[in-house]
Amino acid sequence: MMRWIIFIIVYLLFTIYSFQAIKTITKQSWVHYLFIAIAVVVIGNFIFQFTTSSEGRVLSPAKSYAFGFLLAFMSLALVLVPILLGEDIIRGALGLYDKLVTKETFYLPSRRKFVSQIALGLAAIPFTSLLYGMYRGKYRFRVLNYTLHFEDLPDAFDGYRLTQISDIHSGSFDNKEKIEYAVDLINEQQSDTILFTGDMVNNKASEMIPWKDTFGRLKAKDGKFSVLGNHDYGDYVDWPTKEEKSKNLEDLKTIQKDIGFDLLLNEHRYLEKDGQRIAIVGVENWGKGGFKKAGDLKKASSQIEPNDFKILMSHDPSHWDAEVVNDDYHYHLTLSGHTHGMQFGIEIPGWIKWSPVKWRYKQWAGIYEALGQYINVNRGFGYLGYPGRVGIWPEITVIELKKGKKEA
Repeated sequence: MMRWIIFIIVYLLFTIYSFQAIKTITKQSWVHYLFIAIAVVVIGNFIFQFTTSSEGRVLSPAKSYAFGFLLAFMSLALVLVPILLGEDIIRGALGLYDKLVTKETFYLPSRRKFVSQIALGLAAIPFTSLLYGMYRGKYRFRVLNYTLHFEDLPDAFDGYRLTQISDIHSGSFDNKEKIEYAVDLINEQQSDTILFTGDMVNNKASEMIPWKDTFGRLKAKDGKFSVLGNHDYGDYVDWPTKEEKSKNLEDLKTIQKDIGFDLLLNEHRYLEKDGQRIAIVGVENWGKGGFKKAGDLKKASSQIEPNDFKILMSHDPSHWDAEVVNDDYHYHLTLSGHTHGMQFGIEIPGWIKWSPVKWRYKQWAGIYEALGQYINVNRGFGYLGYPGRVGIWPEITVIELKKGKKEA
């Protein structure tokens, strides 16, 4: 209860302070009332969504949108308040100077309109970006292509193409047409195999039922493989019984099978071509920082040869640094997801790649290399929490394997 009181007080203070910029710019009372009305609706909806009955740490679409609108509205305040506070400090200093030097009555200079205009102009950038991310950005799918070279790649797999998707989070979807477009886009890549690296749902297997037919259309001549992510286990739901939680996981496994995915639970499969083979290794979720550690790399690789060419599917990229890259076995390529790139950041290819998530995960988006091994961290297909994406768009990864050294 105390946390809610503190939160509401902070929200009110930020809102009142931001309101000063509106009052300085325009004297139109209807604009003032509109700002106040929006502030009340945003906080009221947020409180309602997050204080009503819950099944645990479950983020329903309604809760996600309540959070998204609060985040967008607060982004205004987070830009406005420092600028207005800076101006108030200057105004106060000028008034105090006049009082001490001229010995006149203390007079506080009025707010300058152009300062409020500049502040609102700057605040509009994150505000409109967050709204755009909720409206369009979350379905702005893009295909990223990489070519990776390996000297010990079997000759038969030179030019082999694989498509990776991750973090579907079907419980968040609200536009079937966009999802069908993305599935068609995956098929258009005509890769030899499709690899899904976990988090099919947000919380419950039932979230995927409306999307079974859509994702069942995914096609790859050498099959489709998957692993579990931290959200797939139902750990964030307050289940009435352990039996219901176990049934939920079994239901999800069945759904994955119905869709056509070969779910790898600390096990492996071989892809064979012209008498040669590569190993697809899949571990259950293994993550640092309080996430489930059900993954067993030794068990998953127990029946493959050390010299096999290996592609590892592991949902959480923290697994790579912690256990994979220094393992006695050489895992040529690891495929992960989980971070979503925080669904927020700035990316200009060849210039900048930044997101706050970099402070949590060393490998958070794209290709990384260490000790002759690669990891690709997919930015995610879906979204969770904030119901949108800004700068970090939903991703379909296509990786082509090439024999030999990369040309300089």
